[in-house]
Formats: sequence, C-alpha cells, structure tokens
Amino acid sequence: MVVVPSLINPPFVLDLSPDNSLLAWLATQGLRVLLVDWGNPTTADRSMDLGDHAQAVARLCATLPEPPLLVGYCLGGTIALAAAAFARVAGLALIATPWRFSGFGDTARTAIADLWTAAEPTADRLGLVPIEVLQAAFWQLDPGRTIDKFVRFADLNPASDAAAAFVALEDWANAGAPLPYAAGREMFDDLFDADLPGTGRWQVGGRKIALPDVPMVEFVAADDRIVPADSAIGLPDRRIVAAGHVGMVVGRRGRPLLWEPLARWLTAPVHPK
Repeated sequence: MVVVPSLINPPFVLDLSPDNSLLAWLATQGLRVLLVDWGNPTTADRSMDLGDHAQAVARLCATLPEPPLLVGYCLGGTIALAAAAFARVAGLALIATPWRFSGFGDTARTAIADLWTAAEPTADRLGLVPIEVLQAAFWQLDPGRTIDKFVRFADLNPASDAAAAFVALEDWANAGAPLPYAAGREMFDDLFDADLPGTGRWQVGGRKIALPDVPMVEFVAADDRIVPADSAIGLPDRRIVAAGHVGMVVGRRGRPLLWEPLARWLTAPVHPK
C-alpha cells in the first residue's frame, strides 16, 4: 500500500491526465495508491502548520491495515519525512524532495526571503498564503526558464498534442489552492531561510525530525531548477534522473527514467536500508 502526501495543492501533477498519470500507472503494477489532497484551506485553517500536515498524514497511516510505503514529491516528500516520525511506515521514496535548504544557494534564498517579507503582512491578514505568492517564489528560482517556456509554446500548433500537454501542465501549476498562513510562514522562515531540516533543528510537536530508520530511496533530477540537487538529502540509495523537476514525472522519458525504477523499488519484496 502506498500513501502519497502533498503540501501544495493540487498535487495532481502525479495524476495529470488519463494518459499521463504516474499514480494510475503505479496502480496497474499491483499497488494500492492513496493520494492525500488537502482541499481548499480557508481562513479558519490559518494556524495549521507543517507539523499539523505531517501528523494528519501519520493519523491516516495509523488507520491502514498495515504500515504503508510513503512516496513524496517535492515538499510532499519533506512532509512524508516528518510524518514518518509519528507513524509506522514500511519505507519512504522521495522524488525531487528538498531537505538541505541551504542547497538552494544564497541568491535564490535571498530572493525568496525578500518576496516573503513583502507578502507576509497580507498573508497574515488573509490567514492564507495565496497561490500567486507561491508561484512567484518558484519563478524566482528560474525566471529565465519561465519566460522561455511560453516563447516555445507560441511556436506550437494550437491543435497539437504538445500544445494540449502544455496547457494541462500550466492549468495544474496555476490552479493551486492557498496554504494556511502558519504552513506558509514555516515554509518560508523555517525551511528556506533557517534551513531547520538540513541543520538538524526542525521540530514537530516537540519532537526533532530526523531521518527514520526505515528503507529509503531518493530520486534526484539532474536538471532540476526548482529543487536543486544540492538540496537533496544525500541518501545511500540515491538515483539521479536525467530530467528536470516536472519532466521527471510527466515528461516523455518519465516512464523509463522514474516510473519504472520507482515501481521496482516499491514492489521489491525486501527494501534495503
């Protein structure tokens, strides 16, 4: 059984379309896959922080008939690592997951900090961090590529499969729900700025979050401009994927580069530690 937690909604890049869905394909490999979707937070959820997300995933795991495998993509992997401190899990597979946030580099982290300084008063008043703030943070990481992809899109035949795939991906990227204020503040201040996970200082519910003593694997995108390879954990079982942050999941080479190795790891009778 596989549980896939997320942080930023919707997490549906893992289930992008009927003919391009990592999760649906995993289900064809004999796995029961449960995707955690947080819905649309409201101002009533303003105090729900990252720890609350992680502990909610842990409570879900506790209701299952057996300890599940957790699979986390991007910040969903960071949440999965925290959840494993509160629940029995059979193992963790991390995909493009940041842990050592200093690996984003000083320039990107400074730009993200400046963005949060400007946005935080409004987010505090709203009780939410709007998707526009989150998108702007991602754009800060690679603004040139953000522009270039739309330039390339302008040259596509609007009726082509490539154009339809581009639109589907952009619909996902720009239709996200906001984050509760507390989760957003923690993400910007405690993860990106202070790098509490990477320096061994992140705590949830008074418990220090360390790497769990369970089988683990991480898939790191070699050409990741959003979550740099230097921000990954550096696990002994580290698989370098010759793709980018999103391309490793939904790109044309995603199946041989990520889907199939991930499925082999998840279905292995014994997972190495």
